[in-house]
Amino acid sequence: MAVRHQLIRRPPQAVWSVLADPTLYGEWVVGPSESEPLDEAWPAVGARLRYTVRLGPWSAAGVTTVRHNEPGRELELEAMAKGLGTARIFLQLRPWGEDTLVVCDEHPLRGLGGALHNPASEALLQIRHRGMLARLAKTVERRPAEAARA
Repeated sequence: MAVRHQLIRRPPQAVWSVLADPTLYGEWVVGPSESEPLDEAWPAVGARLRYTVRLGPWSAAGVTTVRHNEPGRELELEAMAKGLGTARIFLQLRPWGEDTLVVCDEHPLRGLGGALHNPASEALLQIRHRGMLARLAKTVERRPAEAARA
């Protein structure tokens, strides 16, 4: 399991406001080049988001589904990419003084990703998480305080 954390210099509600906005998904998640909500209820349990991952001439479509949600505290997603299988991504927001400690835990569930899961793929997930959590921090911290409360 790839577990990584990031201190974000904003309160948990500010971080949650970014996680709860499906239009911001592509700004903080590493991989998707575009995304669109399939359901208006994001991030309610069962809500889905469609995304496209591009790597040179290669592209793959996928769907992310919310599996667990405790507003302001936890968001658990299942990302499915055709041909690669599914992965579980769990984000936990912990108050840290006036800031937020975000803990990300991801691991493959089914399909090719799960079958090929090994220390090398775990290392790649750690690199991906470093970038993803840094992008999440940047997205949250550049937003005005009023937007986080909305």
